[in-house]
Amino acid sequence: MPEKRSKVVELKTKPTDRSPLDLIASINDEQKQKDSYVILDLMRKITGKEPVLWGASLIGFGTKRFRSPRTGREVDWFVIGFSPRKANLSLHLTSGFQPHQELLEKLGKFKTGAGCLYINKLDNVDLAILEKIIRSAFVINST
Repeated sequence: MPEKRSKVVELKTKPTDRSPLDLIASINDEQKQKDSYVILDLMRKITGKEPVLWGASLIGFGTKRFRSPRTGREVDWFVIGFSPRKANLSLHLTSGFQPHQELLEKLGKFKTGAGCLYINKLDNVDLAILEKIIRSAFVINST
């Protein structure tokens, strides 16, 4: 079967000049704000990259051109990131969940959907396991 032709697509959600720290500082929920700083520091340590605010509420680390094997469509996106949403912390690992299945079984209380790992608060999960999942996702997505 012939390979789909590549087409670079420009997304509406792009890196901004706004500080991710300003976004976190604007969070009214004290626990969510504290947890967001922890995830920010964890992702910064793992990636060695500085955080960039994508759109209004996504904090990304690193950039990579991802190509869909199904459509051939290519997009520039962050390697890993998160969003401190009102309902929960949404971790965007972009590697899917299959590579992390064993670790997810040990993580604690979370939900998944739309390629994201949803955590209400960090007290609900094992932070050491979460760090392993984030590190693994970064390595997978960096290659």
